Amino acid sequence: MNQPKKVYISLGSNKGDKFKNLQNAIDAIHQQIGHIKLISKVYKSPAFGFESDDFLNTCLILETELKPAKLLKNLLGIEKQLGRVRSASEGYQARIIDLDIIFFEEDVLESKTLTIPHPEMHKRRFVLQPLNNIAAQLKHPLFEKEVSVLLEECTDQSVLTPINIWLKNPSKQYDFSKYNFIAIEGNIGAGKTSLSNKMAHDFNAKLILERFADNPFLPKFYKEPKRYAFTLEMSFLADRYQQISDDLSQLDLFKDFIVSDYDVFKSLIFSKITLPEDEFKLYRKLFYQVYKDIAKPDLYVYLYQNTERLQENIKKRGRNYEKDIEDDYLDKINSGYLEFLKNQPELNVKIIDISNRDFVKNRADYLWILDQICD
Repeated sequence: MNQPKKVYISLGSNKGDKFKNLQNAIDAIHQQIGHIKLISKVYKSPAFGFESDDFLNTCLILETELKPAKLLKNLLGIEKQLGRVRSASEGYQARIIDLDIIFFEEDVLESKTLTIPHPEMHKRRFVLQPLNNIAAQLKHPLFEKEVSVLLEECTDQSVLTPINIWLKNPSKQYDFSKYNFIAIEGNIGAGKTSLSNKMAHDFNAKLILERFADNPFLPKFYKEPKRYAFTLEMSFLADRYQQISDDLSQLDLFKDFIVSDYDVFKSLIFSKITLPEDEFKLYRKLFYQVYKDIAKPDLYVYLYQNTERLQENIKKRGRNYEKDIEDDYLDKINSGYLEFLKNQPELNVKIIDISNRDFVKNRADYLWILDQICD
């Protein structure tokens, strides 16, 4: 999964319902491109370089996994979707919507179709004023001057007027305030770690990831399951207890909630499948003794994927010790989870079928899952 990049976009409109055009563009960027972090005030500004109606202008900070060329293509697509028709010799003219990349992280790029930073941004008060509103300390990578300094030095004498209506940030529609702790669970390869990472990044959550990769018994178990099953489950029991008790007890005042890519009760689900009955009974006694005081999640999300998709995902991530996992084992794990959840009336559970969705590559699928969680 690519790390999101921080991008600064300038938006303008001077045809039709200008404010609605800006909002429609913001909504489309949210739906198609990435997570919107901040939106500036909206400013009324005179047309720059030609005679026309006043513009409404704003800037936003966006986080996206798209590369610059793909981002530009998508922004042009949104302009077209909202009714803008570009001509080969367009020049300065009225437009329903104008979307420009001002900065892309600290990147410097020049191609036939795209120059970053925007080559004219320091000359345009209608860009600098709203950008200063949300990123005054941001430094231009070529001029090595902060946006606030560029605004002071700008020779454009246009007078901008802030309007008293704020654009809505569609990213704010997802309300996690009622949850202190969300656990994302699922079968092997279901995507629980990817979803936890994305949610933590987008919504300022403390992230707890299971430390399974360092377990020395996991590769041995996949080779000789009968021999190493009990040893593996006991090592997970100890490690999960240590990690979850430490992480849940450490209050982070700068995070809004906790999201984890596992719940401790997965130990019971897996051990019931991997252990003989007598060993499982012993293990269950130890489990409840160890975990009796561990906090349960306020929301338990189970990502269901069919076995065929699970196998595809397992092969894609290429962990050598997972390559021989059989369908039957995955089926048993899935049945074990569903049986467990059916008998946990005190848990707030949401089972989400993502068998026909790819929320890593398809943003619409990711937003759909967020809608299911927040519903």
